[in-house]
Amino acid sequence: MKRPVCEPMVASPHPLATMAGCEVLRRGGNAAEAALAVGAALAVVMPHFCGLGGDGVFLLSDRSGLHRAMLAIGQAPQVLPELPDELPLRGPGSMLTTACVVDGWDRLLAHGRSHWEGRATFDQLVAPALALAQDGFTPSASQRFWLDYRALESAAWPGFGTAFGDATGHFRQPGLAGLLRLMAADGPRSFYDGEAARLIAEGLSDVGSCLTAQDLAATRTREVEPLALDYRGLTLLAPPPPTQGLTTLQIMGILGQFDLSGDEAARMHLLVEAVKQAFLDRAEIAEGMAEGDIARLLSSDHLALRAAKIDAERAMPWPRPCQHGDTVFFAVTDGSGNAVSALQSTYFDWGSGVVLGDTGVLWQNRGSAFATAAGHPNRIEPGKRPFYTLNPGIALRDGMPHLLYGTQGADGQPQTLAVLLSALIDAGLPPDEALAMPRFLLGRSFSDSRDSLKLEASLSAQTFSTLSALGHETTTLPALSPIFGCAGAIQIMPEGRTLGAHDPRGQGNACAVT
Repeated sequence: MKRPVCEPMVASPHPLATMAGCEVLRRGGNAAEAALAVGAALAVVMPHFCGLGGDGVFLLSDRSGLHRAMLAIGQAPQVLPELPDELPLRGPGSMLTTACVVDGWDRLLAHGRSHWEGRATFDQLVAPALALAQDGFTPSASQRFWLDYRALESAAWPGFGTAFGDATGHFRQPGLAGLLRLMAADGPRSFYDGEAARLIAEGLSDVGSCLTAQDLAATRTREVEPLALDYRGLTLLAPPPPTQGLTTLQIMGILGQFDLSGDEAARMHLLVEAVKQAFLDRAEIAEGMAEGDIARLLSSDHLALRAAKIDAERAMPWPRPCQHGDTVFFAVTDGSGNAVSALQSTYFDWGSGVVLGDTGVLWQNRGSAFATAAGHPNRIEPGKRPFYTLNPGIALRDGMPHLLYGTQGADGQPQTLAVLLSALIDAGLPPDEALAMPRFLLGRSFSDSRDSLKLEASLSAQTFSTLSALGHETTTLPALSPIFGCAGAIQIMPEGRTLGAHDPRGQGNACAVT
């Protein structure tokens, strides 16, 4: 048996999912296999944020220098219906893309076999998820909160009340268990072209969705090279367009031109202003974005120009539209130092709100992120993937995985990652302390429809006063509010020891496998 070069670890937003991944690692499984088990379990125990009817983005890296981004993002239908100028946010009309996360799990499994000596089978890895769906579990506080939060509007969502209307006591999902059982027997691609696909296509047709069996069969994960940016001696990896990984790298590239060792208010001001500058370029991000345009936005000259526009004494006004969305972040590293940083999502909490027949599958509303205006980079087209907020990250030290990180939060994702990465890299904090650092959220949120700067109450009174004096329109949210996103991080030390944590704003955890 090979001597481990790294202490295996799983970090996820739900202890039951963390446990599923840890069991795979204890049996000698690799990071891709454990990530599949975690992702499948999360699709059951966090149905308000992710599920089989959604997508995923997976970033993979290992000590040999192999780095891959798997964009498990569903596409628009081949035949588009007549669409209104403003796309619906819920209901069948918002179901404008297929669901690709299951195909993403298939690609994870294939990668683990071909590159990381994987031996596990799909049915073994989804067994914990199947058991949770069949036997039930106690719903999390997060699931209960979002069920109560949407109680009035969800009453009109097709099939929703029957599947999710009660989050008290022991929560079972027999329809979802049946579908997982089919896939365990027939393989993950049965979700797209097997018996499971037939049931899903019938469910889509019955609710009046424009998606068809042919659209399901055409759904495939894209495997591409990640984007990369050097920051303080580390190499930050991020998924390329249509994700906003480019935005996260731009923020860090702008911050890299400043000294962040000042007081709390000065540091927070620079973080906020770097976010504003990077967001000014975000409208260019779309599927099919030219490599030359990506290179231009990440070039040292462009980042220097953006940094030069930051006024250390004054906040820039911020009248920008926002994107909503929720998701789950998880990360895995195994004993060989292989690493997976991942996000799964159905876009808004509870996605489209539509459950497909007896399958228990809640479909996403990610297609509502498309634009309809002629000439817009993100204009909906047949077979196209929409702009995507999901962007998990990996930081390399000397070419090997050092930090795995990510967060939920749509527009808040790159903002939270800026705070988290600055704490981990600039301040040198361990993951648990970095995740507890006070955060901000620029723009609209569920709690505040104004384009204000939401600040966590744990910031000092002096910081609040200084930021207001600099021209920021500030509002306060409670300390450790989940509005600021639930992030996670794993740090792989040079000697192979791992440190990890999931956000104190949620109920997740990190577990090392010894």
